[in-house]
Amino acid sequence: MNSKLKRSLCCWIALSPLVALVLFPFAVMFLTAVKPQAEVFAYPLRWLPSHFEWQNFADMWSATQFGTALKNSLVISTLSTLMAVALSIPAAYAMARFSFRGRNFYRRFLLATQMLSPILLVIGLFRLAAAIPYGDGNLVDSHIGVIAAYTAFNTAFAVWMLQSYFSTIPRDMEEAAWLEGCGRTRAVFKVFLPLATPAMVVTAIFTFINAWNEFAVVYTLIRSPENKTLTVQIVDLVAGRYSVNWHQVMAAALLATLPVAVMFSWLQKYLVKGLSLGAVK
Repeated sequence: MNSKLKRSLCCWIALSPLVALVLFPFAVMFLTAVKPQAEVFAYPLRWLPSHFEWQNFADMWSATQFGTALKNSLVISTLSTLMAVALSIPAAYAMARFSFRGRNFYRRFLLATQMLSPILLVIGLFRLAAAIPYGDGNLVDSHIGVIAAYTAFNTAFAVWMLQSYFSTIPRDMEEAAWLEGCGRTRAVFKVFLPLATPAMVVTAIFTFINAWNEFAVVYTLIRSPENKTLTVQIVDLVAGRYSVNWHQVMAAALLATLPVAVMFSWLQKYLVKGLSLGAVK
């Protein structure tokens, strides 16, 4: 056995307890999702089902309008992420490249906004959404209101992350482009932003996850079942019910984690590169 393989084996053995700890909740979630309903609360506890009840996923899909909620979550999270990142790029670039009065105060202000939980602002958000006309009514029970709220909450976080990454990109790159005849704006799009792609992808991932997992704002603003997102739809399977079908709850929660897991796997190289970008200057 060569030294490289031996070192990899030792690393995996050292990491195995952590891997088991991380995967344990997902294993319980999956095993509960595929159990027959009679075995969910069986005593003594059976970890493995007597047979895999795949029909639980189909029953959950039709009973909870999971497809509609999944589409709503994807639309709201994607649009709010794109808007937050698009709005934060100019602000982060200005903070990283220009010196102006109040810059340090603005940085501290952005940091302070992250200390406020959205649940503290839901009453004000609801009153604001109710006061803004939209179509035949207002922004209550509309995706536009939720997208605007998520964009506002995540923009400060995105600016804070991007400006720290942007500061690590050497100015020499842009100055060389200026000497070649590029204006500042063209140099930003042709030179600066391609170099900052890993940082923007990492910021978009965390922003998407924040929007995907958020509950308080969407629970306050959304009323009709056809507009609910996955977080609200899954909670509705438990809240206010005398009997809870836990196999359906676990099936819904398991499927709700898949889009984020797929996105992490797809963008893993950008995630690793972006997280290490600020460590090397």
